[in-house]
Amino acid sequence: MSVYPIMLSQTKFTHRDNLNYPFEERALQFGDGVYEVVRIYNGTYYLINEHIDRLFRSAEAVKIKLPFTKEELSNLLNNLLLKNSVSNDAKLYLQVSRGSAPRNHIFPNNIEANVYGYIEDQARNVAGLQDGVKTITERDIRWEYCFVKSLNLLPNVLAKQTANEQGAYDAILHKDGIVTECSSANVYMIKDGTVYTYPTTKRILHGCVRMRIEKFVQDLTIPLNEDGFSVEDIALADEMFLTSSTSEVLPIVTVDDTQIGNGQPGPITRKLQNAYEEDANIVTKKIEQTN
Repeated sequence: MSVYPIMLSQTKFTHRDNLNYPFEERALQFGDGVYEVVRIYNGTYYLINEHIDRLFRSAEAVKIKLPFTKEELSNLLNNLLLKNSVSNDAKLYLQVSRGSAPRNHIFPNNIEANVYGYIEDQARNVAGLQDGVKTITERDIRWEYCFVKSLNLLPNVLAKQTANEQGAYDAILHKDGIVTECSSANVYMIKDGTVYTYPTTKRILHGCVRMRIEKFVQDLTIPLNEDGFSVEDIALADEMFLTSSTSEVLPIVTVDDTQIGNGQPGPITRKLQNAYEEDANIVTKKIEQTN
């Protein structure tokens, strides 16, 4: 697959080897921007409208004016799929910064946002989905506006690196002993048939897959408790899993040195995995039929 990123603010396609990134760019100097990662299955976006909606919410929260409407962005992203001849499993990375201007903490006047996106191959994590993964726990040291999908990811990067150094897939973050989410995913615990997760506040990212989980549990009549759970509760969990656009519904079988349940992905996690896969297939078919 050829890789043709797009400079959306200029509405043109440029091969990545020919990219010239601005020197005084606020994304580089301040992390002053927002982003999205969108899953692609068989050459078709999954949950694309949800991701576009969240991008607009994030941009509004940090006062970035986007240079397109939702419909215009959707059309550009569909053209990007065609330009790259995408027909396999992949992912889109889409980033918006406030723009380029002499370095100053104060917002520049009359500045246009810098926007770019690119697509790269992303195979499904079949082994992890089947067998489950190990995680660790880490203190949540992030800022209070985690609902904004911003470029300020250093605390997430540090937590993810610590997990990697310990042979784990991700780090489960907690504030004052209460689990919030993972470094790059939402996280859930299952006890006595009920799914527990942190409430939808500004302290966590409102995941697009998380929103689908809310629908899946309702369709499957599985109780959902959004009052959260503690690090101490993990030792009593029957099942655990995490969700994100690239991780899907990923079972957690070990946290630190604690085995979750019997050390195998549990029945409710399996039901939610199946619901996710069915939903992704249904969505892609519907989109293909309307294009």
